[in-house]
Amino acid sequence: MTKKYFFSLLGILFSINAFALDLSLQDATNKIIAQSNDLKKAEANLKKAEASLDAANANRWFKLDGSLSYMNMVNVENPTKSNSIQLPAELGGILADSLDMDIANIEIPDNIFQAGLSLTQPIYTFGKIGNAVKSVKSAIKMSEAAKELTLREVQYAAADLYWTAKMTDEIVKLSERDLKNARDAKKSLTATGRAHRSNLLKIESDIATKEINVSDAKFNRDTAHRMLKIMAGIDVNEELILTDNFPNKFNELNAKKLENTPEWEILDQQVQMYENLARSKRADSYPTLAATASYSYMALSGDAGHLFDKKGSQSAYWGIALQVPIFNGGLNRANATAEAMNAIAAREDLDKARKITNEKYENAITQYNRLRDNMSTLAKARDLAAQTYSLSQNRFASGQTSAVELADVSAGLYQLDLALLNTKYKILMSAESIKKLGE
Repeated sequence: MTKKYFFSLLGILFSINAFALDLSLQDATNKIIAQSNDLKKAEANLKKAEASLDAANANRWFKLDGSLSYMNMVNVENPTKSNSIQLPAELGGILADSLDMDIANIEIPDNIFQAGLSLTQPIYTFGKIGNAVKSVKSAIKMSEAAKELTLREVQYAAADLYWTAKMTDEIVKLSERDLKNARDAKKSLTATGRAHRSNLLKIESDIATKEINVSDAKFNRDTAHRMLKIMAGIDVNEELILTDNFPNKFNELNAKKLENTPEWEILDQQVQMYENLARSKRADSYPTLAATASYSYMALSGDAGHLFDKKGSQSAYWGIALQVPIFNGGLNRANATAEAMNAIAAREDLDKARKITNEKYENAITQYNRLRDNMSTLAKARDLAAQTYSLSQNRFASGQTSAVELADVSAGLYQLDLALLNTKYKILMSAESIKKLGE
């Protein structure tokens, strides 16, 4: 290979890698969090709960209502003369005698304008508003815990996608190395002269099988990378280089006792929400004490164009009102009972969740420690298998062993490599499970 060709090849390889996207676990997690529809939905639910608190607190403040009306009275017997009423002679005579004046008819203004304001300020509601507000505050805490739970789920899923993609990268490398070893074995077999036909057939069969393994491994890698790109919002045609590698050593756990989790917080706040709702519904049977005030203005005229020529009449009042519900068919009691039963069901769900989550948490810790302890033994077994394969390669090259034995040793090394890689993946995901459940 000439220097010119060598440097040209390096230039091509460098240009290819220059367009690849380096992606760490943290970067992938951040991108997936930003793209998560579940997290966006959780954020919307939190805002909805906060808006419900504003609505509940609004009942604590005064209520101001205004009214504005205009009416034109109609004389049913004589619509064209709606501004006057003809009195019967008998009634006119009675009024004339009483008032000592001659009365033929009475003019009644048929244009009436009214405007008014009324104000109501709750003073004491016996728990109607207070418990309703407490229930909404519990709902907000539920939404906050649900958002945290969703965030942890998304982070766990992001780690799973990343390490799965990284594992497929490593499996491709292992499969390509295994294929290269088989091809090298064929070269060494044919280089010594006339190869034994059974050995040659076995080697060629192994090469064909391992070529399929490489093809399958690349397909799995491309699938895993594609899923990672989709979830992270990366162009599916973008080439990825996963920069984080599987550790060779894992630290001891410092897992604390499980005191609380977002799921427990959700269920606990759900219990409180239903209990406060039950109190609020029960309080609907109690009185409501409120301060009230009102102001009204009225103008009368026989002609709409002269309604405001004269000063109209005004009235106002203020006072205390006590509204007492008397009968509603047991509706309040039934609603309170329904919410109380919801609280009991939520409490049972909380007890169940505590048992299940504690078991999952302890299992994740146990699995982490068990896999961590087993990995060192597995790594030693893998190293011994690598040494055995190296010896078998040399013996095969010198004609001291068969292709069948070489294939068995090669398969054993490949399986141990996969087992070691899978163990590292499981250890990492056990650690992620502990974070999701207990942190």
